[in-house]
Amino acid sequence: MIWAAYDRPGKPACERGRNLDLPTTAFLSLRSRFFNNAGDAKPFSLRPKRNTQDDPFDEMLATVALSKLSGVTCDKATGPLITPDMALYRPDRCEEVAAKDLKNDLDRIVGIEVKKLERTAQGSVARSSGLDYNTTPPCGRTRVYDEAGETVDIRGFYLFVCLEKAPASKVVVTAMAMVDGNLLNSDFDYYLSIVGRRQKEIGLGTYGDGANRARPMVIFGNPLGIPQLSHGACLVHPAADLEKKTGDLKRVAEIVRTAVDGSAHRFSCYRLAADAAPDAKLEVLEDPFQTPKSRKAETSARGRFKLSFRV
Repeated sequence: MIWAAYDRPGKPACERGRNLDLPTTAFLSLRSRFFNNAGDAKPFSLRPKRNTQDDPFDEMLATVALSKLSGVTCDKATGPLITPDMALYRPDRCEEVAAKDLKNDLDRIVGIEVKKLERTAQGSVARSSGLDYNTTPPCGRTRVYDEAGETVDIRGFYLFVCLEKAPASKVVVTAMAMVDGNLLNSDFDYYLSIVGRRQKEIGLGTYGDGANRARPMVIFGNPLGIPQLSHGACLVHPAADLEKKTGDLKRVAEIVRTAVDGSAHRFSCYRLAADAAPDAKLEVLEDPFQTPKSRKAETSARGRFKLSFRV
């Protein structure tokens, strides 16, 4: 059974989506949209990119792919350089409730940040050992604002996709992972320290018209760099019992990450049951993220321009 088959109009509200949480609901919908029943990628069209900050794929996700989920609203960020890229929520369970009730409830509201990657000539997903997250660290919690401008902290998920070109000017998604942001980082205080206001240096240079924005550029892990996640569609979720809630999912792996304090953080990796081998055993992936072996605290100097003569 595919997702479209059990989200039919006319079903009672309590049955639509089998009461699945929002990341699971979104994952099943996207799995059906980007892959066929055999698990092969389905080509699709994207409108041309208009400028540097324009993002046709994110727009398609928010206005087409995730806009018709029963009982769910998808709001896209109102402009570029805003995190998260979109929020999924159930209006009847979010409006006029206390902010604390939305803080950790995947059934009510979740922010989704989209990360798009390409595949190298060797066939691996690019930037497998570390992905630039620019000025916003990944986190399992993200800060948004309500209609009155008040802060609301909600759970954060990340959608990683590997986009490749297809014939007839189309594209395909050859790898997709809907990932709990806590798999990448769960330090919300660190997240807030980076996304909040910072002091910049002004009055620089000979004429005092220079400025240094002192913008951080953070690098964190790339789940698609894990070989087991580098093809097909998977959901990385904090719950280990999603198989009981829907027979369409199969728990194929447990991902274990060791924190700097030595504690183990565990996450469950699911695929559509039809995409997994019936007799496949649960695989335990301990600290599977690729990280550079030669990472150093100091930065590299700027590149040196070399003259073609000696002085």
